[in-house]
Amino acid sequence: MVDNRRYNRLAFRVLDHDPTEADVRDFLKAFKGQLDKRGLKVKGVTTDGSSLYPKVLKELWPEARHQLCEFHVIKEITKAVLHALAVLRKELTALIPKFGRGRPSKEQQFVARKAKRQKERVAELFEHRYLFVRHHLTKAQRQQLLRLTRGLGQLRRLRQIMDEVYRLFDRRCKTQTAVQKLAKLRRRVRRFKALGHALNKLNSPNLEKALEFLDDKLLGSTSNAVERGNRRFRKAQSSIYGVRTKEHLEQRLALDMHREQRAPKRRQTMKTLHDARSHRKPAHP
Repeated sequence: MVDNRRYNRLAFRVLDHDPTEADVRDFLKAFKGQLDKRGLKVKGVTTDGSSLYPKVLKELWPEARHQLCEFHVIKEITKAVLHALAVLRKELTALIPKFGRGRPSKEQQFVARKAKRQKERVAELFEHRYLFVRHHLTKAQRQQLLRLTRGLGQLRRLRQIMDEVYRLFDRRCKTQTAVQKLAKLRRRVRRFKALGHALNKLNSPNLEKALEFLDDKLLGSTSNAVERGNRRFRKAQSSIYGVRTKEHLEQRLALDMHREQRAPKRRQTMKTLHDARSHRKPAHP
């Protein structure tokens, strides 16, 4: 559990098995008890797309907003778009005429040159597939994308769909407006039968949950604060054998929380020392 404003770890629990809904309930109940003692309330929670959280959060904090991590949702949609792109590349490859071994005859040379250009185009689509999912494209990248998709309307529609997905998460929108845009996008995708099946992720109910932050400026749109802290310990586990046990992980986390708690006083001490040294009169004129 991490404060998404100050990025400080508030509570933790190390398990030696895969978490269950009961584990989540016990952990959050204990955390809620600590908040109640201090007279604090939870107004919003950001989690990943796990199904372990919604029911428990509704029980403990029925009025709090539940935001699903924007990063995880966009990651799933990005995978779906790249999968749809791979399907279209396979279709283009299947249309390329095949020739037997040896040099093509004079009658086949024109078709052979055309087939070579088609193969190069498919190879370029694979090499520059990131252009279909990257959020911000430069002017040169947009020109390159237009060249790659010339005459291929389905490929251009893939990029347009990805642009509309990114616009859903624009902070200038409200949640209701974004949900209306999402409904319009889903209707548009359903019209393209070749793309509709590959982009089923757009119909996930998690997508609406990932738009809650638009109505609350204090609600974090991602769970990156938690992921950042967990990544540090996963990295340590790969190189430090002692950090792999449950006991040592708990000790490391407790030490980190102790350091975070003392960080403001430590910064104030350093600032005081720095100010004292900078205003000290020189020993020799």
